[in-house]
Amino acid sequence: MAAAPSMSTTGSRPGAPIALHLLGGFRLLHGDTSIVVPRGLQRVIALIGLRPGATRSHLAGLLWPDAPEERALSSLRTALWRLRQDPCCPLVTSGDTVRLDPRVGVDVDALVGAAARVRDGDDPGAAGALAAGRHDLLPGWYDDWVLADRERLRQLRLHMLENLADQHLAAGRHGEALEAALEAMSAEPLRETPHRLVVRIHLAEGNAFEAVHAFYVYRDLLLRELRLEPSTAMTALLQDTLAPIHQATRDGSATTRRVPARLASAPADRRATRP
Repeated sequence: MAAAPSMSTTGSRPGAPIALHLLGGFRLLHGDTSIVVPRGLQRVIALIGLRPGATRSHLAGLLWPDAPEERALSSLRTALWRLRQDPCCPLVTSGDTVRLDPRVGVDVDALVGAAARVRDGDDPGAAGALAAGRHDLLPGWYDDWVLADRERLRQLRLHMLENLADQHLAAGRHGEALEAALEAMSAEPLRETPHRLVVRIHLAEGNAFEAVHAFYVYRDLLLRELRLEPSTAMTALLQDTLAPIHQATRDGSATTRRVPARLASAPADRRATRP
């Protein structure tokens, strides 16, 4: 592990915080200095950041799943020894466990913390909650443990945004509610929950046209991509709003069915009245 060629770790002020970024790609910062870490050691640091306090056996099994246990543990010992050679080593070992140094701030922890505050009804600040976790965990990495945590964090963020939108809606903060719902919709366009929230928000504001438009945009997307219809729960949201439209459609269809019958009988009627 070494500083980037254009930078020096010695330029960082003593006691400067260390930041580990895993969302959007691996980055390790000591103060404002970027630390270059070989890919093999990146995997070790990233896993320890995602599994705080994990035992060596657990870490070794995840990092080298196809190797015998003794060989995996030996590979882990070598990796930890290499990391400890650097003065910016962010790891602390205690007995059989390995964890990040308390100075290290991890962006994943910020997302988890924001989600917990939203879940508990505390407002962490709309801007911070919306931005937290906007990027995927370690894109381009395909280890099993990365894939599992990537999906876990994706679902965590979606539920956080939906909870935030629901709380803003309940408080009558329609603009903030719509912003959170649209952020969730952008993250997963085919997921129904944020679309349903958008419809509810427009209805709460009295914007029937916007609500109907949002419904049909999602309906067309779902039909085009998955050949599915929106759920009955979503359709029920617009039952009263769409009732006049459905009634007019039925009336128009009934009129269309009656017209050909009248036209078909007209010539016969006219012939019957001839002298």
